[in-house]
Amino acid sequence: MTSGDKRFVQELDHALGKHPEKQQIIAEYHSHVYELLQEDDMKPDYEEIVKKLGTPEEIAAVWKDEATVTPKKMQLLFVVLNVVMFLGGIFLTIMYNVYQVEWIEVLWKWLTAVPSILITVYMAFWGLLGYEIGKEFGGAGLKILCRTFIYAVIPNLVFMYVIVFKLIPHQWFQPLLNGPFIVACILLTIVLYPISWIGYRWGRKASV
Repeated sequence: MTSGDKRFVQELDHALGKHPEKQQIIAEYHSHVYELLQEDDMKPDYEEIVKKLGTPEEIAAVWKDEATVTPKKMQLLFVVLNVVMFLGGIFLTIMYNVYQVEWIEVLWKWLTAVPSILITVYMAFWGLLGYEIGKEFGGAGLKILCRTFIYAVIPNLVFMYVIVFKLIPHQWFQPLLNGPFIVACILLTIVLYPISWIGYRWGRKASV
């Protein structure tokens, strides 16, 4: 370490105080300093580092504010959102097939006419999941992402199970439940984690 980045890390250590993720944060910013020095051919001066990343006091203030966002809260938020999306789909399906409400019929026909919109929105949801975790927790967020993904993907797997074994009336989901759409859903489930991981990397960069 040079005198510049050593001073930066020491002051960040002091500014963070007793933050519960202190060591992870310091390691994260030490990595960012190294990347800056390599990518930008920047002089390893304290002033240059602060100009790029902010002062240790500013960084510590941000992390202390974000300490109120706990991993469990983040996991619960996205798991609940995913479940709400599934429950919303179930509600819409029952209303369309059982009660035949006019505005539900219009919405249903619009959604089933453009399944690509459903797929795009769902992919965006998982990308957002990764982005928010990366932004909030930085390098320490990868384990959180893995756990959150496992919990949140359970409704997907259950839905695929009941479709494969025909435990739900297939005619309720026409014209969605055709071969190409089912294959697309299976492939989408496979790529959901890579999508979340890309979002995580993006969010991690944005946290700097």
